Amino acid sequence: MNGVVVQNMSFKAGQTLTVKGVPSIDSTNFAINVGNSSEDLALHINPRFDAHGDQQAVVCNSFQGGNWCQEHREGGFPFKQGEDFKIQITFNSEEFRIILPDGSEIHFPNRTGGKKYKYMHFEGEARIYSIEIK
Repeated sequence: MNGVVVQNMSFKAGQTLTVKGVPSIDSTNFAINVGNSSEDLALHINPRFDAHGDQQAVVCNSFQGGNWCQEHREGGFPFKQGEDFKIQITFNSEEFRIILPDGSEIHFPNRTGGKKYKYMHFEGEARIYSIEIK
């Protein structure tokens, strides 16, 4: 598995996870994953500049029991290659609220219903330089 993995850093319902980074100048996509393990992802956020048949789309999904669930697309695409971004994620037992760099929001169902997650994985063509939970 490529990318950066953060384990045993508790992210609880009501807290805010803030991720700051910069996509490479030729980035096709990157992903932020939140869950309990690489096999149990409650949230997969995948900004796609040009990847997997999508152009300028933010795709959200979850991964359970070895299978990807149904993809969720919502909103615009406020990411630019080579430019800094900030994403803020909060959740409760029913949904994740993702605030994108331009202030727009994505609401994605918390399909696992979890109240605490301990696994984060950052992958793809972006350099993540700050991860904060408050």
